[in-house]
Order: sequence, then C-alpha cells, then structure tokens
Amino acid sequence: MPPHFRQFFPILTFCVLFCILGSMIHEEIESALFALQDKEYRAFTAKLIPTVSAERIIGVRTPELRSLAKTYIKRDDISAFLTALPHRYFEENQLHAFILCEMKDFDRCVEATAAFLPYIDNWATCDQLSPKAFAKHKAALLEYIRTWLGADEPYTVRFAVGMLLEHFLDADFDPAYLQTAAAIKSDEYYVNMMVAWYFATALAKQYEAALPLIEQRVLPPWTHNKAIRKAIESRRIPDAHKAYLRTLK
Repeated sequence: MPPHFRQFFPILTFCVLFCILGSMIHEEIESALFALQDKEYRAFTAKLIPTVSAERIIGVRTPELRSLAKTYIKRDDISAFLTALPHRYFEENQLHAFILCEMKDFDRCVEATAAFLPYIDNWATCDQLSPKAFAKHKAALLEYIRTWLGADEPYTVRFAVGMLLEHFLDADFDPAYLQTAAAIKSDEYYVNMMVAWYFATALAKQYEAALPLIEQRVLPPWTHNKAIRKAIESRRIPDAHKAYLRTLK
C-alpha cells in the first residue's frame, strides 16, 4: 500500500464495515417484517394511505411494529438502519418512527428526527412519530418546531403542527402559538387537515384564546370549516360552545 494511502485506511475500513453491518441489519429487518405479514391488513392499510403505493406496503400491524422497535432500539448497529434513507417499505418507515419514539436522549433523538422528517411520505408515519424524549425539553423542542414549520416538505410541516398540538396546548401554552399555526399557508391537504385538528383541539383546551381567531376567520375557508366541524364532533367541548361555533361556519 502506498504510504500516502495508509492514513486513509482506518476510515476506509470503518466505511466498509459500516456498509456490511447496514446491509445485514436491513436484511434482518426486512425478513422480520415479512414474517409478520398479514395480507388482509396490507389491503386495508393500502386504502388508508393513498400516498404510498401498494407495492411498498407489507402489511404489519402497529403493535407488532412497536414491539420490534423496543427490540431494535437496544441494538448497537441500529444507526446503520436509521441512516439508510430513504427506506423502501412503509413498515420500515413505521419501524423507524417507533424506534425514534423509544430514544431517551433528547439531542440524539431530535437530530435523528430532523434527519428522518424529509423522507416521511404519509400521514400515518407522520402522526405516529411522537418521541417520548421531547416531553422534558419543551424550550429546545420549540426552536426545532419553528424550523420545521418553514420546511418545504408537507409532512415536516404537518409534524411540526402536530408537536405544537401535543406539547403546547396545556401548561406550556402561549396564545402566540395560535398565530403561528394560523400563519401557515399551504395547498397541501395533509397540512391543512393538521392545522384544522390543531384549532379544534385548541377550542377544546384553550377556548377563550382560540375563539377570537375563529370569529375573525383568520384561517382559509376550508381549514376554518374543518376546524369547526372537528370541534363540534369533540366530546370535550360543551354543547353551548358547539352551538355558537355552528354559527361561525
């Protein structure tokens, strides 16, 4: 080996080993997923997730994917799977999301989440990605949310709104977050639907703060009406509030 190549040998060795390990864990995961295949459930899932072609759906139920995630999160070589993006199968994305949910270290988790978000291509993976580590790091999470809200990828924006809904409508609520959500302008159905869900939930949890934005019709008409509809369907909103919301359609 030429002397000037020797300095690169450790790096090349690491890269080769990483690729080999990555291939091994990918094959193992794919085999595990197909071993759990339910073809009837595959057909059911394909109807629910129109943005994913049927050929990319194996048909594995969510509890089984969550169980696999609890196993694989303990593996030293799991990073080889998490960094090999994009994945081929819907269930690989689901497993990826559930592994992130199990991560305990916030910094590691949020960085891995940020890397994964651009590759999410469906509402199910987006909405089921809810890392436990986020709950204890609200201030740091909020900065990431603000970045994600400005992303070009619709499911990254949807995820950001979902995180506002999940983590910032209770004790950490600030009325300014309502304005942040209302300012989102998108032609994407799955983004606008999440904004509608956010405001419907805000009407359930922060009625006095959220109502003025509905009264002022700050949301686009479709999102406005969908938010009211979801709020009216909610069991958490009093009948008197529902009656008034009906007048605002």
